[in-house]
Amino acid sequence: MSSEKNQGNVIGGLKAAINNPNVSEEAKQRDFQRLQEMGADVEGYSAPSGGQQEGGHAYGQGDQIDGKDASRVIGGYKATLSNPRTSEAAKEHAEEVLEELDAK
Repeated sequence: MSSEKNQGNVIGGLKAAINNPNVSEEAKQRDFQRLQEMGADVEGYSAPSGGQQEGGHAYGQGDQIDGKDASRVIGGYKATLSNPRTSEAAKEHAEEVLEELDAK
């Protein structure tokens, strides 16, 4: 029996978790980020709200950072921090950006 997981099944499970009302917002954020990292089609799925903040207000749906969806920008930097294959320099840069955005 192979220990490799079927990527289609993993993606399906992550998408199901994002839509499950019994899953925490933190877990939904992590799963959404993982889908993005896997290159999965997340069209039709919105990033869960997670209380990311800039200037004292939470980012909401439609908020922008440099013309890009704020939740995706922040999610990408957070994913960089948790990815074991990311270089230390990239992690340091991500940490600096998140601190500037006050979004840790």
